[in-house]
Amino acid sequence: MSPLCECCGEHINNLNQQVSVMRKEIKNLRQMLDSAVRANRKHIISIQSAVSKIELSEPGKHQPPSAASPVSPQAALEQGSIQTVPVGYISSCFSVKNGTPRQPTICGPSRAELRIQQSVFNNPEHALVGLEQYSHVWIIFLFHKNGHLNYKAKVKPPRLNGQRVGVYSTRSPHRPNVLGLTLAKLDKIVGDRIHLTDIDMIAGTPVLDIKPYIPEYDSPQTRVGMDSEPYQSNTYQSKASAVSLNETPDILNLDYDSETDAQSNPKAERTEDNFGSQLSEDSSRVRTQLLLPEDLCSVLDGVKGYVSRRDQIDCESKPVLDSLKTKPTESTADRPFYGEETYSTIAGWIREPPVASLEVRFTPHAKRELAEFLPTHLSGPSESDRPRFKFLSSSDEAAAAIRGVLSADPRSVYRRTRCKDRLFFFTLDTADITCWFGQGFAEVLQVRPVERHIASM
Repeated sequence: MSPLCECCGEHINNLNQQVSVMRKEIKNLRQMLDSAVRANRKHIISIQSAVSKIELSEPGKHQPPSAASPVSPQAALEQGSIQTVPVGYISSCFSVKNGTPRQPTICGPSRAELRIQQSVFNNPEHALVGLEQYSHVWIIFLFHKNGHLNYKAKVKPPRLNGQRVGVYSTRSPHRPNVLGLTLAKLDKIVGDRIHLTDIDMIAGTPVLDIKPYIPEYDSPQTRVGMDSEPYQSNTYQSKASAVSLNETPDILNLDYDSETDAQSNPKAERTEDNFGSQLSEDSSRVRTQLLLPEDLCSVLDGVKGYVSRRDQIDCESKPVLDSLKTKPTESTADRPFYGEETYSTIAGWIREPPVASLEVRFTPHAKRELAEFLPTHLSGPSESDRPRFKFLSSSDEAAAAIRGVLSADPRSVYRRTRCKDRLFFFTLDTADITCWFGQGFAEVLQVRPVERHIASM
């Protein structure tokens, strides 16, 4: 190799080093810019809080802006001045409100994608680490298409077909604070994107927060099994008591042994003297093992009181439990529930609404049009002119989604009563659906691509 080529190679290496240094500098500048943006946002929140505090003060107590001390974000939060920043926005198979399911369970094949904003986190994918271990997530979002934000104390849910109930006994989007809550199925996480199914949110929905769904905390049915177990160690304040409970299972099972004896011999009476002798034997045995007499005595006294209370509940509460499960009273809210007493109730019209499910039909013409759509994962040069779904995997899945939407009758009460003879339109993924409603059924008349439909208008 000639000396000239060696000089060129050395020159290229120097250029590569300079490019590497420039990249690092650019990265540092980006981080500094992001930090400045976040600091500026905090300052704006402080200024807004200070201005709102001045405006809310009495005229006689008005102070000039120069004398007003800025309110910190923590103080503003304690005063109820909440500044929310969306963590991301929904990209959904539903693009408009019309025809969007009112609940996520109505349309199982519905899909959406949520991308975390980089303005919230420098590395959005880091905020999702560990979320893949859950099957469902809670999505807290805003009803951003509520028009003029009108709300009333009583609303008319479509499932009640015109009857009025309080807004807080429904999931109506028309409420003072337009917050929505959805339990969505988590399919997968790719980078900073979350892929969801079983959703009821339209495209562009601002998402405020994401929380994992944990049945042990969120499901009353799961809590029944947990509450029926013996008292756990965190029931007691002393760590030594927790250790003694874990190492003395016989003490924890006293109530079950007594119940078994009562079933085998109903006429047998469990007196406090018998309990006292049993507890004294157990306490002496545990004292010799762990040498914690004061803590164990308090634990045993608590177990004794708990078992005596269980005996009283077993004798007196069996006929009362049936009435409590049908109609809870105010007195039951003040006392803890044990085991079978834990239950959940809902309004009767949720499971048995006055509005019945509709039969969904497709005309032969609509079936042919729907079969023309290609799923998003298929491609081919000869079929490039055919319409393509963005979220749905097949025409059969699209048909199932359409049936789910229409069987629940997506029309409002006004449209059912005043506009029942008119056609109904809604959008699903990249398809515009035209249908009409008859007595107990809905029929799909036309399925056209969104782009072609808009271009022809």
